[in-house]
Amino acid sequence: MAAHRLKSAFHALKPAFGAWITLPGALNIRTVSLSSPHLSWVLIDCEHGMTSLHPGASESIQAVSGLGPDAPSTIVRIPATGACADGSVAWQIKYVLDAGARGVLVPMVRALSFVSWSKDEATTLLQVSSAAQAASVVAAARFPPKGIRGLGSPFTHTTWGPISFSDYLENANDAVIVLIQIETRDGMTNLDEILAVDGLDGVLIGPYDLSLAHGYPPPSPDPHPEVEVMIQQILSKSHAKGKKCAIYCTSGKQSANRAAEGFDMINVTSDSNAMSYAIAESLSAAAGEAVVDKGLSY
Repeated sequence: MAAHRLKSAFHALKPAFGAWITLPGALNIRTVSLSSPHLSWVLIDCEHGMTSLHPGASESIQAVSGLGPDAPSTIVRIPATGACADGSVAWQIKYVLDAGARGVLVPMVRALSFVSWSKDEATTLLQVSSAAQAASVVAAARFPPKGIRGLGSPFTHTTWGPISFSDYLENANDAVIVLIQIETRDGMTNLDEILAVDGLDGVLIGPYDLSLAHGYPPPSPDPHPEVEVMIQQILSKSHAKGKKCAIYCTSGKQSANRAAEGFDMINVTSDSNAMSYAIAESLSAAAGEAVVDKGLSY
């Protein structure tokens, strides 16, 4: 199977460091991808970032895959419109995976009551939990019999490297990484159920929305102590269930601390934040001034 730096880090039980892509453009993400040998993954943010799901995500994925087998793994955060558990995000997941993404991140998983019809039994099934949403996400990312992902793209296997169509089909269910975010009250309440979902590789903690959802200010740069307690609970419960636990950080120092705590996947910075800081640092040095800490931004 083609090289997959994030998956390799998971297997090696090493912290996988990554960068958040908020700015659009193939050259932007390619520049970030070439920036450091410590970069295991890049995340194309189609929820709050400026890269469009279509065709922006596909173009960005191609820009990274064109760098060869040593390129970081590409993960896409989908916009996740709709309620998730009703299958409304399946098309978004299918699109980014067909475009060649190595993994998918789904935000804002929250509890929902919904009714679905069993095709085989003509019975009505009522499901009320965030776990139902997580299971729906997993199903959309896996080919049958493990899921409902449709087969048909003639391009996906070429993006993954010099592998055949049949090799991709045989290995995709195990190779594609499926993550959801824990960032709501319902997600926290239903954490045990979510982590029990078969096929879910792990969860990513969104400390900003997790803080706001529980009535606390956003991290600046570290979260409120009560939010930190929740973060540590998510970490310990994830590992107890055999799931990977990821977290969003905004600096190298903060990321090093999270790595020491045992987080498996850590965002270190974003393209926009890193660019802004580097330009400010260089201009301050040119003017003979000390660098002013403008505060960490998302």
